[in-house]
Amino acid sequence: MDTLSYKTVSANANTVTKKWVIVDAEAKILGRLASEIAKILRGKNKPNFTPHVDCGDNVIVINADKVRLTGNKLHEKEYITHSGYPGGQKVKTPRELLAKTPERLVEIAVKGMLPKNRLSNQLYRNLYVYAGTEHPHQGQNPELIQIG
Repeated sequence: MDTLSYKTVSANANTVTKKWVIVDAEAKILGRLASEIAKILRGKNKPNFTPHVDCGDNVIVINADKVRLTGNKLHEKEYITHSGYPGGQKVKTPRELLAKTPERLVEIAVKGMLPKNRLSNQLYRNLYVYAGTEHPHQGQNPELIQIG
């Protein structure tokens, strides 16, 4: 038996092949959708996954304004931000975010499911979220994938 054929192959920036994929968020539940998108961004769906390398794909999310939340989350969940100044705390509900910037709702959910390190900033840059069906990435020939 040749032991050289059983070497573990680690991906690096030169050997990774990144694709462009489209995910349709229409009528999908936000948390389940975000966890699948985070797996694709991280590259965990590929056989050559390496934890310290950006080996995931570029993900385009369309129809972010048609995403669903279960239970009373639409009214009761709160997203809290702070400007850093006294009295600078702002609280928004998912209903307010969907009305003003629906893309932000998906972005927050996906960012929360990425690792909390320098690699997550690099992975987050591979996410493109749009409220409607139109997107400016036709030149990359993205392929539509089904989630759920």
